[in-house]
Formats: sequence, C-alpha cells, structure tokens
Amino acid sequence: MDGRDYRFMSEGDFQRLVEEDAFLEWAEMFGHRSGTLAEPVEEALAAGRNVLLEIDVQGAAAIRRRIPDAVLIFLTPPSREELVRRLKERGTQGEEDFGRRVAAAEQEMEQADRFDHVVVNDDLVRVVGEVAAILDSTPPTSTTSTGSSP
Repeated sequence: MDGRDYRFMSEGDFQRLVEEDAFLEWAEMFGHRSGTLAEPVEEALAAGRNVLLEIDVQGAAAIRRRIPDAVLIFLTPPSREELVRRLKERGTQGEEDFGRRVAAAEQEMEQADRFDHVVVNDDLVRVVGEVAAILDSTPPTSTTSTGSSP
C-alpha cells in the first residue's frame, strides 16, 4: 500500500533521487527499481532508535558500505524445496520469471556468510524471538537490516 508499505513514485522522481544520493541503497530487480531513502533512517538513528530494513543481499551490501557498523541479519528458508514451495505459493510470476526468481534466491542464499547473523525462517515464533534477541543486543546507534530469501 502506497505510503504504508511502500512509497510509489515515477521513474523520473526515482532517478532524480538516485542522482541526489538520497537512497541508502537501491537496486533494480526483475524490471523494477526500489530503494531505501536515507533521511527517515538517519532521523530514526539520530533519535536513538534501531532501524529494521527488509532488503535483499545487494541492498545489505550497500548498507554495509554506507553504515559500516550496521548489523546484518540473513533470513533463509530451511531448504531449497521450501524456497520453491513458498515462491510457487505466492503465484505472482509466470514460469520464466519464476525460474529467474528461484535462481536469484539461490544466489542470495550463497551470500549468507556476509551477514552478521543467519536465522532459519522455519517457525515464526522462534524467528521473531531470535531476531528480537539480536535487536535487543544491538545498540540503537546502529542500523539493522535483514536480507532474505522467501
């Protein structure tokens, strides 16, 4: 939903913000560009709050470059089979896009060792508890981001 889950904007506005270096991270994936605006994150950090971002591994690498003390958490499915099942369950892609999405997710999973923490996303209550424990141990002057595969 625009304004809650995402902020939708024109390609021209997005490009202008890229040129102004207004994003902490941004990427183009599967023909769509998305990014995280720096200003709201910086405001939250200045107010002493942790920030949790749900981004891909490319975005996490960009965050690490801009905020070296960021704590990165990788959420991974318990298996490749579960990854495929979750992507199919979404039903948001055609067969060709589905194959590319699976391949991209597998490549992302190979980069989990670049993160500070890896959490297996197999049980919602346990995962929330584990991520909360990581957040509780993270000083509010840091940014916490999660990269994830479905």
